[in-house]
Amino acid sequence: MNKECIRVSIITLIGNVFLSFIKIISGIFGKSLAMISDGIHSLSDIISTIIVIIGLKISSKESDKLHQYGHERIENVASIILSFLLFMTGAVMAFNSIKNINDKNFITPSKVTILIALISILTKELMFQYTIHVSKKYNSSSLKADAWHHRSDAISSIVSLLGIYFTIKGYLYMDLIASILISIIIVKISIDIFIESINKMLDTACNPETIKKIEDIILTTKGVTGIDLLKTRQFGNKIYIDVEITADKKITFEESHNIAHNVHDNIENNLKEVKHCMVHINPK
Repeated sequence: MNKECIRVSIITLIGNVFLSFIKIISGIFGKSLAMISDGIHSLSDIISTIIVIIGLKISSKESDKLHQYGHERIENVASIILSFLLFMTGAVMAFNSIKNINDKNFITPSKVTILIALISILTKELMFQYTIHVSKKYNSSSLKADAWHHRSDAISSIVSLLGIYFTIKGYLYMDLIASILISIIIVKISIDIFIESINKMLDTACNPETIKKIEDIILTTKGVTGIDLLKTRQFGNKIYIDVEITADKKITFEESHNIAHNVHDNIENNLKEVKHCMVHINPK
């Protein structure tokens, strides 16, 4: 799991180094604050990807005496750090853009920045599709956060492209407006990532779709006559389940044990993100 996730992060890290360099340089020489802001966004991608790699490395460690339930939650810590990084990036960019509008510091960008923006849009969208695919495959929250960071960068490049285009056409304030819009996108995504990560840190229950899958698996197990209690909690990118099922009170102790064992195995075999499942039987 983590080897593939880390490989994705390293590939996108190399891509972000290249993109941030060409965007910042073209923004400086092409006189576009929107392009510079977009480049800074890509620069923050580099830092965030490094954080994700560290998080994935630590979260893959086996359980030990002090961390008997594993280290999966470190991924959520990495995502929270990433959300703060994104928020500060967006806030600083917005402040600088508003200041330039207030000072009427309008400059017409070079046409070369349009080409750079187009390259960025294509590259970042490819990074998003690749990263989000692997994050879903392994249910990795930090990789998912990094994927949406790539998507936000693609969106910011679109906004940058539009701002540069209309500024060249004579609407001198549009480059700065584009920079502010990019900042708002970054801040919004940072808040979404923070909320999702905090929910997983607080043992939030699984979504209704996952709970329905668990219920279906339990009720289709031979010998189960009903569900008295079903509790789920998210632990990093893993799930813990506590379930109380009902079975015929006339069956033997060994038969009831086998039913509980089958429920346990069916859940863990069908839902790879389940790390542990505790099953209790109530005879009725």
